[in-house]
Amino acid sequence: MTATRMPTRILCLGAGQGWHSSQLQAAAEACGCQLAGATYESLRAHLQDGKARLECEAGLLSDFHVVLARTMPAGSFEQITFRLSILHAYADAAAPIINPPRAMEIAIDKFATLDRVARLGYPVPDTIVVQSRSEALEAFRQLGGDCVVKPIFGGEGRGVMRVRDSELAWTVFSTLQNLGAVAYVQRFVPPGGRDTRLLVIGDEVLGIRRSSDDDFRTNVSTGGNCEAIQVAASDRAMALRICADIGLTFAAVDLIDSSDGAPRVVEVNAIPGWKGAQRVMGDSIAQRIIRLVMERSLLARRNTA
Repeated sequence: MTATRMPTRILCLGAGQGWHSSQLQAAAEACGCQLAGATYESLRAHLQDGKARLECEAGLLSDFHVVLARTMPAGSFEQITFRLSILHAYADAAAPIINPPRAMEIAIDKFATLDRVARLGYPVPDTIVVQSRSEALEAFRQLGGDCVVKPIFGGEGRGVMRVRDSELAWTVFSTLQNLGAVAYVQRFVPPGGRDTRLLVIGDEVLGIRRSSDDDFRTNVSTGGNCEAIQVAASDRAMALRICADIGLTFAAVDLIDSSDGAPRVVEVNAIPGWKGAQRVMGDSIAQRIIRLVMERSLLARRNTA
């Protein structure tokens, strides 16, 4: 009698109830595996007899073959630290997480990410990160008085603004200082409104050209348009090398157009959305993601057998 292989059980953390969650659920069903969702807020741990029992609203984490980590909601420093500690404990048990917690910790921090990219030798925008209004104003002047100010954590273009006026700069940096936030100040790279997203899914790299006629930001959430493009061999190699250096398996490497030369890497996203990309791609991106998750799960099980 031939034994029936147990279907891969996937825990998706933080996917919510929106479009991406529905896409992943449909893809899991099409690929013959089981996918359950849970919130980061439901993570809990019980230490007893030298062992950690890690749980969430979907059950024991040890009952799942692999975790797919999606957007982690805002929380206190303690809450974020605890959630990441749970993921580290799960990963230490040789269970695969896409993406691993250490890689997520790097990628969620825009400074840490661009520092890694720059040390690999790839061009990035001139960036200054400081912690006071006076230093931020000096950075604004040093970078030519035309800057993009971003939250050091965050995505989808939220909280990103272009600052070209010294009075506005004073107001923005005063607000950041009052909030206890870091000032992440980046030289504006003209022409703006044009970039390329390299969506990395394991060894695959999909190219999406993004543009906006009304905004320097190209995020679909801010009205950007997308088209599928062929990925040059050099860009594919770059995207895979950056992701390998950070430790990412599923990610997006964003290249911003530059009027004065080669595009610059502006961001690496460890929890990318793909709604805009799916509109211009024929095959299901969610199914590619689920197949990748299944492959990594099966590999881990073979290595521990």
